[in-house]
Amino acid sequence: MFSRLKKLFDDFFTSVGEATLLLLQAVWFLFKKPPKLEHFVNQLAYIGAETLPVVLVTSFFSGGVIVVETYSTFHRFHAEYLLGAVVAISMARELGPVLTSLMVVARVGSAMTAQIGTMKITEQIDALRVLAVNPVGYLVTPRLVASLISVPLLTVVADVTGIFGGWFVAVKLFGVNDYLFWQKMKDIVELHDFLGGIYKAAVFGVIIATVSCYFGFATKGGAQGVGKATTSSVVTSSMLILIVDYFLSALIY
Repeated sequence: MFSRLKKLFDDFFTSVGEATLLLLQAVWFLFKKPPKLEHFVNQLAYIGAETLPVVLVTSFFSGGVIVVETYSTFHRFHAEYLLGAVVAISMARELGPVLTSLMVVARVGSAMTAQIGTMKITEQIDALRVLAVNPVGYLVTPRLVASLISVPLLTVVADVTGIFGGWFVAVKLFGVNDYLFWQKMKDIVELHDFLGGIYKAAVFGVIIATVSCYFGFATKGGAQGVGKATTSSVVTSSMLILIVDYFLSALIY
């Protein structure tokens, strides 16, 4: 049992070290030899623009769910006019960055791992090295930069959409006063609430790109290995997002 635990810890710290080195190499190549604009734009479109519909739907209904869950409690104290502030703070601080990041992991992170993993087992990465092209700078750096930009932008969209989802349910379905909904939101919610969520989203974007690319490069065992690497990537990224979210929340707020 002791040997198994030792091997488990060794594998864990080895993976953390390799993923950290991969991140540092990607950042190094960003300044040493920046990727072509075409590669960056393609990744930005894939991670950001094509993920936008999923984020819009999930965030709109998330804002509505907040109102549905809290309306009855606020109604007891005749404080329905505070629902706007509750929705805005919940989306800006927590649900916006976390739900957006989890959607990006599910849709984009898994695809990153599968793409790079397939290249690994079909020896395309070795072919890049033969052609004197560094695979980290060619594959990881554009994805890292695109994730760092796309996830915060998607979070901003998610915040706005979630607020309108909460407004629709509160005002149109539950009859909350429209003016008070927006006025109390402006009185209570601060810019710091939204900026904190954007800071979180930037960190989550780095986590998603790093973990997804790392598991892609670590793929072994053919097609079955690609499936295992993709599953491990999604699970690890999701867990890290939720764990890091706690520490970032304690640090920022």
